[in-house]
Amino acid sequence: MTLESAKKVLTIEAQALLRLRDGLDENFPKLVETILAAPGRVVLTGMGKSGLVCAKIAATLSSTGTPALSLHPADAFHGDLGMVTAGDVVLALSNSGETEELIRLAPFIKRLGAFLASATGNAKSTLAGASDLHITVAVDHEACPLGLAPMASTTAQMALGDALAAALIERRGFKAEDFARLHPGGKLGKRLMRVSELMHTGKEIPRVPPTASMQETIYEISSKKLGMTVVADDGGRLHGVITDGDMRRLIERHGAAFLQMTAADCAHRTPMTISPDAMAVEALGLLESRKITSLVVADPQGRLLGVLHLHDLWGLQMI
Repeated sequence: MTLESAKKVLTIEAQALLRLRDGLDENFPKLVETILAAPGRVVLTGMGKSGLVCAKIAATLSSTGTPALSLHPADAFHGDLGMVTAGDVVLALSNSGETEELIRLAPFIKRLGAFLASATGNAKSTLAGASDLHITVAVDHEACPLGLAPMASTTAQMALGDALAAALIERRGFKAEDFARLHPGGKLGKRLMRVSELMHTGKEIPRVPPTASMQETIYEISSKKLGMTVVADDGGRLHGVITDGDMRRLIERHGAAFLQMTAADCAHRTPMTISPDAMAVEALGLLESRKITSLVVADPQGRLLGVLHLHDLWGLQMI
């Protein structure tokens, strides 16, 4: 019985989403264009569960390039209406369209010079009539067995917010790098960072000149603790790389005689390189596919800019 009830809820909510999809009209693109043209922000407002949906939609919009905030209607009457300014677009959510607090708030929003849009389940509701633009978000019935708690209606509201955010992302030309700038923390932020933000530069780069002895090369690999060194001349021109694995193979092959060689003699001439503008996740994919631990970061002319190690990307595999 429990499993059947769960499936019934999901079926009802899925049907609500399909009805929302099929019922969207020209007012949806009008709302998108109004938001794009507005000099202010998007202000979401709603009571109860609709208010919680507003907070989620505001967070999604803000994280994808559209500044937004959530305003509780009751708080608006006690000073928080100051959040709304001329040039803002206010989107009010109400399943019935008869939420008393929103109806009372509507004329004050307009008086401030903001654009008032609403999303309700009744196109003939009081709130819909008081709005500059209305989107119908009607459901056949709630998924609640008692028919009381908002379930299908809030699911549809949430989906409308996601559709709005997605449309704005496309219209603004919002890119992954823009998303990265708004998500600097945690694994997601690191995944979207550029190689230039993570690479070792300057004195942190393990680096020897082509004429360096093997003793100097061993010391550089050991002291910089990246398991390799770049071989580059004073102008930054890349001559190759030497890894600690290369050193072990040289000893096996040449014995003590390898100490008479120079860095240029032992370097891999065509090391794997990456652009500083590449994303961290791209660098990780390259390291994993080639089964190596370090990448040389170089400019288009092949000049050394930095070194990126697998440890610099620690945690990206868990995303």
